[in-house]
Amino acid sequence: MIKTFLARSLARFQHNKTQRIVSDSVLNQQRLFESLIEIGRQTKFGTEHDFDKIYSYNDYREKVKLQDYESLKPYIDSIINGGDNILWKGIPKYFNKTSGTTSGVKYIPMTKESLPHNIRAARSALLAYIHETKRASWVNGKMIFLSGSPELNTEGIIPSGRMSGIVNHHIPAYLRSNQLPSYNTNCIEDWELKLNKIVDETVNENMTLISGIPPWLQMYFDYLLERTGKRTIKEIFPNLEVIVHGGVNFQPYSKRMKASVGRGVKYIETYPASEGFIAYQDRINNDGLLLNLDAGIFYEFVEADKIFDDEPERISLAEVELEKNYALVLNTDAGLWSYNIGDTVKFVSLNPYRIIVTGRTKHFISAFGEHVIVEEVEASLLHLINTFNLELIEFTVAPKMQNNDEEIPYHEWFIELKTLPANVIINEMEEKLDQLMCEKNTYYKDLIDGNILRRLKINIIPEGTFKKYMSSIGKLGGQNKVPRLANNRKIADRILDILKSGK
Repeated sequence: MIKTFLARSLARFQHNKTQRIVSDSVLNQQRLFESLIEIGRQTKFGTEHDFDKIYSYNDYREKVKLQDYESLKPYIDSIINGGDNILWKGIPKYFNKTSGTTSGVKYIPMTKESLPHNIRAARSALLAYIHETKRASWVNGKMIFLSGSPELNTEGIIPSGRMSGIVNHHIPAYLRSNQLPSYNTNCIEDWELKLNKIVDETVNENMTLISGIPPWLQMYFDYLLERTGKRTIKEIFPNLEVIVHGGVNFQPYSKRMKASVGRGVKYIETYPASEGFIAYQDRINNDGLLLNLDAGIFYEFVEADKIFDDEPERISLAEVELEKNYALVLNTDAGLWSYNIGDTVKFVSLNPYRIIVTGRTKHFISAFGEHVIVEEVEASLLHLINTFNLELIEFTVAPKMQNNDEEIPYHEWFIELKTLPANVIINEMEEKLDQLMCEKNTYYKDLIDGNILRRLKINIIPEGTFKKYMSSIGKLGGQNKVPRLANNRKIADRILDILKSGK
C-alpha cells in the first residue's frame, strides 16, 4: 500500500512537471541550447569550433556542421587515450558500446549529467500511465527488463557496456527488490540459455510489468507458453498490468503478441536511443510519443531526403512542421554536437510535440531509384497482415539483381510467420503487397509500370530462420534488431545460405 500511495503521489508531481515543461517547449529548448554552448566553450571541441563566438542558433549552424560518428571519432579516441574536457567537461562516466556500420563498435559517451535522464524518462513513462489510469497497485509486483548483460569492460579508464546493462546498475533502490532476472542470469551471453533461465526465475512469480524489444519479448512469451502449456501469458501472470516496448515499430508484431499475451494488458511504447532517451508514450490511446524535453537534449531536424546533401539545412524545434519526414539530430549534455543519430521521425502533434519513428536514414532500398523507406514497407506489411490474418515473426527486404539484361530485377521479401493460413495463396499476397507499395511510393510504381522492376517476390521462410541469422552474426537477443531494409544482398544471401544448409 505504501508503494502504491507513493507512486500515485509521484505520478501527480511528474505530470505537473511535464506540463510545465511542454507548455514552454521552444523557450526551454532555447535555454538548454545556451547552457550547452556555455559548457561547450570549455572543451576541445568548443575551442576548435569557435564556441566563444556563438551567440545564437544561427551562429551555431555556421560554426558546427552536421556530425556523425566518423567525424567525432578522433575526439572519442582522445578521451579513451586519457584526455579530458574533450567533448564535455571532465571525462564521461561511461561509454555506451553500440554496433557501428563503417566504424565497427561505437563508443557513445554518457556523463554524470546525461545518465540520469535515461532513468527518469523510463520512470516518466510509467508515471504517466499511473496518472492517466489511476492504477498503481502493480508497482508491488515483480518486473522484468529483457536487456543486455550488465557486465562492463573498460576503454582507457572509462567503464563501457550496452546501454541497458549500464542502466541496470542504476535501477532505483525502491525497484531493485522487484526486479528480475537475477544479476547472474542477466550476465549470460547466450540468449537462448539466458531466456530459459529467465523463464525458470519468473514462471512462478507475480509478474506485473514486462519490458523489452518486441521480437525478443515474443520469444520470451513463446518459451513461457511452451514450458507451461498455457494458452496466454495472462493465464501464467494474472496480475500482468503493462508491457513496455521500444526499439522497433510495434505494429507488425502487435497482432501476434496480443494473441499470446491475452486481454487486459496495456502497452506503453518508448524511444530510447544510444545517444539519449528521445520520447515516450504519455497517453495510452494517443498517436505519437511525447518528445522528451527533460533529457538534456537540444533537438535539430533535417528533411530526411536532404540528409545526404553536402551541407543540409538544420532547423530547430520551433520550425518543424506536421507530417514531414525529418532526420533527427542531437546536441546533448554528454558532448554530442549536431550528431545525426540515423533515425527519421514525423511530428503528429505540435502542441505538445509528439512524434512517430519512421525509420533509419541508412535503411532504404534505392537500387533502381525507387527510394523505398522503412515507413512505407512497414505500413504495407501491416495492411497485408490484417488482410490475410497473418502472425508475423520477423521480416526483411532486399533488392534482387538479375544476371542478364533480359531478366527484370525485383524486391525480395523474406517473411517469417508463425503459420501460413491454409487458404492463403502466395501469389495473391505478392499481388496485394505490390499494390500497397505502389500506393505508398510513386517512384516504385513508375518503375513497375515502366517494366524496370517486376512485381515483388515473397519468400515465406521457416519459423526460427531469423533467430538463426541473428545468432550467426552474434546479435541474438538484447537490444539487437533485424534491419528492415538493405540496399544490398548481404542479409538476404546469408538467410538463403541458412535455408540451404539448415544452420
